Amino acid sequence: MIVVISGPSGSGKTTIAKILSNKLNLSYISAGELFRNMAKNVGKDVLDLNLAAEKDFSIDKEIDKKIFDIASKGNVVVESHIVGWLLKDIADYNIYIWASLEERSKRISKRDNISYSEAIQKVIAREESHYLRFWKYYGIDLLDLSVFDLCINTERMSVDNIIDIILRYVSSKDLSI
Repeated sequence: MIVVISGPSGSGKTTIAKILSNKLNLSYISAGELFRNMAKNVGKDVLDLNLAAEKDFSIDKEIDKKIFDIASKGNVVVESHIVGWLLKDIADYNIYIWASLEERSKRISKRDNISYSEAIQKVIAREESHYLRFWKYYGIDLLDLSVFDLCINTERMSVDNIIDIILRYVSSKDLSI
């Protein structure tokens, strides 16, 4: 089974994917974690590496290859901004989660212990970089959610409710159809 969780920064995809992997007894892989580790290894922050990736496709390509190699073995929950589009042909369950820019910025401000103003600026800058980069290198429009089986607004829902919705969806979907 391959479960994909995509969504913008601060939507809750990491939290949801980790819990879901435990509940389904599947491995967990995070493109964001791979990207943050790569940034740390080259001495950059995440936004600087995003900006570098706009000019150097090998950065994204390296992470995407790792994700594809792991996901293609199955029994995994994969989370990333772009993975829903990249793995649409092999994912059993392709799920998109989101919340408003304001809510996501509040969450990131709290998580990263930065001001709301700084969080919103970082979110906008990252999302601009992602949108331009993913369109340029992959031809992916991040606003086209037609590749997803299920889209959930996480803004006014508890994590438990979101997990319940996903688990009910997974248990009700007949993969043999």
